[in-house]
Amino acid sequence: MSKAVWFPSKEYKESTRLYNWMKSLGFEDYDTFHQKSIKDIGWFWDHAVQELDIQWNEPYTKPVDLSKGIQYPEWFVNGKMNVTYNCVDKWAENATTANKQALVWEGDNGDVISYTFSELNKEINKAANGLEKLGVKSKDVVTIYMPMIPETVIAMLAIAKIGAIFSPAFSGYKADAIAKRLNAAGAKWLITADGFFRRGKEVLLKEEADKAVANSPSVKKVIVVRRTKSNIPWNADKDVDWKIIRQNESDYNTKNTNGNDPFMIIYTSGTTGKPKGALHTHNGFPIKSAFDAGMCMDVQQEDTLFWYTDMGWMMGPFLVFGGLMNGARIVVFEGTPDYPEPDRIWHLVEDHRVTHLGISPTLIRSLMNKGEHWFNKRDLSTLKMIGSTGEPWNPEPWLWLFEKVCKKDVPIFNYSGGTEISGGIFGNVLVKPISPITFNAALPGMDVDVFDQEGKTVDQEVGELVIKQPWVGMTNGFYNENDRYENTYWSRWKDTWVHGDWVLKDDEGFFTITGRSDDTLNVAGKRIGPAEVESILVEHDDVLEAGVIGVPHEVKGETPVAFIVLNKEYLNQSMVKEEIAELAIAKLGKAIAPKELYIVSDLPKTRNAKVMRRAIKSAYLNKEGGDLSALENPQCLEEIRKLTSFVE
Repeated sequence: MSKAVWFPSKEYKESTRLYNWMKSLGFEDYDTFHQKSIKDIGWFWDHAVQELDIQWNEPYTKPVDLSKGIQYPEWFVNGKMNVTYNCVDKWAENATTANKQALVWEGDNGDVISYTFSELNKEINKAANGLEKLGVKSKDVVTIYMPMIPETVIAMLAIAKIGAIFSPAFSGYKADAIAKRLNAAGAKWLITADGFFRRGKEVLLKEEADKAVANSPSVKKVIVVRRTKSNIPWNADKDVDWKIIRQNESDYNTKNTNGNDPFMIIYTSGTTGKPKGALHTHNGFPIKSAFDAGMCMDVQQEDTLFWYTDMGWMMGPFLVFGGLMNGARIVVFEGTPDYPEPDRIWHLVEDHRVTHLGISPTLIRSLMNKGEHWFNKRDLSTLKMIGSTGEPWNPEPWLWLFEKVCKKDVPIFNYSGGTEISGGIFGNVLVKPISPITFNAALPGMDVDVFDQEGKTVDQEVGELVIKQPWVGMTNGFYNENDRYENTYWSRWKDTWVHGDWVLKDDEGFFTITGRSDDTLNVAGKRIGPAEVESILVEHDDVLEAGVIGVPHEVKGETPVAFIVLNKEYLNQSMVKEEIAELAIAKLGKAIAPKELYIVSDLPKTRNAKVMRRAIKSAYLNKEGGDLSALENPQCLEEIRKLTSFVE
């Protein structure tokens, strides 16, 4: 019996961009089409950029060249294109789309600012002129340490327009994390803001930026956007006001960049404490993002895409390029989804007529217990899809979202890939049935497999997620660290990208990610993903969320330890722990059930609500945790350290 709960009708399927594109190429069955997309990757991506109507200043002579090896493909050989032209200029130059809304911003306090494509183009041109006048040149690296405000998007697109490289950094980072990224990139310029607002309070950025720049000798100037208009320290020799940058009203001739020129370096946290700089090109990240949004999620010109994220995470640039390259409107949000009331995110959907909403499982888990009236009183009729990324689901919150919010009608697009991918490996394509917590397909062009420890394909058992051919958007190495790039992804099996996720493909073809393979527990020779254990724990009515790690055990090799957040403060913790332990043993067996259960006030999470198990483990074992600068709530680690009774 099928596990699927959402089924596309014939009429729905035939209305999607993906189906109509497949049909134009001679395919009506997705699986047959996917096989063609990975058997001839040049054919596939050649047709993809045509379907996306990518504009080339000079046409490419060949879709792909693998002469430098599978690790370093050259896409769209000799083609010249600029991402900003494809995001904004081409729509601003078209009379039918010039006055269409391109960007809508909502502040923490509810203020709203919007830009048409024409207006956005003018702002980008002002910034491009100003940055060039300041001395920013082609290939210079400009770090962007900014909140989610319109100037952040304008700066990114202006930098790309002049042929320079932007490097977005998470707005929640402190000085040390910013300095690491400035120095790793050799950034000559930093764009920041005086601060921003979160939950009604001002968050200072400029002071942290100044501390970072003091330890970053490559930085020439700091450009400051006045968001909060508060008093901030000012260095007359180094600081430049954003309003000075945008004084020039004239047009700007977009630089005729090579498609494979770098346009963005986006850093991800590393286990060693040193962030990894994924290097992305004009014809890479934006095209993959636009393809996944447009062809897989069915974002069309009249749609509105809103993903709750930060520009320092991959989904921030995905929002910008996935939306604007498809001619859709994007929503950028400064605030938090449950402030001042738990319906804030649904309020945004209603007010801005959002069609494609992006959330995380942790956000939904936090909203479940607030009550259905918070979303029932909002008009969510514009929603065509809810996207989810960042971490694996547990069944209960997925089904709650699907049944209560989506009314069993709006599909949930589970989406998993990464910063180095430029988008997704897996998704829920809208021409196939969807089942809870799983992915119904490898996305077009993604040649995935699941390997056992010996590098052999396995079915219906957990294994390593691998990719066997390159794709458009694959990181062009790590910035100035290609040895590290090759060791990270290509060193285990020849010509095979090992992604680091632990995956199960079931007998019906659905994929489930059970966790990061370095998070995977090996208990007495049995491998199990932490998400599998966590899903059992959150079945208990009193459990809000759970995090599970593996710790050394002298007999089993490793044993699970669980950290539980309860949804009520007044509960008898001893009784609840006993009930949870019994549930775990009943569902998992005594050998696999967590050895220890700890009740904590919170789990360490990034701003986009992704639980960082690595941080839990390092705190519990009293070891170095590597780069933890992305954590939103590092204070909770001290609580975990105090709880531990672990002795190695």
